[in-house]
Amino acid sequence: MRVSQNFSEAFLRDMVLSGELALPAGNMKEPFIDANDIADVALTEDGHAGKIYEMAGPGLLTFTEVVQEISKATGREISYVQISHDDFVSGLKEQGLPSDMVPLLDYLFTTVLDGRNAHLTDGVQRVLGRQPRDFSAYVRDAAAAGAWRE
Repeated sequence: MRVSQNFSEAFLRDMVLSGELALPAGNMKEPFIDANDIADVALTEDGHAGKIYEMAGPGLLTFTEVVQEISKATGREISYVQISHDDFVSGLKEQGLPSDMVPLLDYLFTTVLDGRNAHLTDGVQRVLGRQPRDFSAYVRDAAAAGAWRE
């Protein structure tokens, strides 16, 4: 869930396009990470065999802050609305999401987004020797590439 591209390439994209991100996430902060950073780490071979690195973006953002960044980059008004867990699950089913995806997203929003990830790590820095890509940079590039055009 913490991957930035979920907002431009996955189920959250439709919500962004609708102008409203309706999720049961509250004001939980998450260390959203760019999938390109994950790929760069995965492709790095020298000196990392057998090591485990926890990956995180360079800052913690709430979903409200995420939609503010996307709004700024796209010039469109997008809002975050906190909804109940039951409404979220019902909405997923109504959207016709594949039945195996509903329990996964249910798990993500009830268990994973419970505050345990509200911290930063140095995994990207340790492997790549640079900071992870900032969410606002990802949003600017995604918007320029047309990620949120219908």
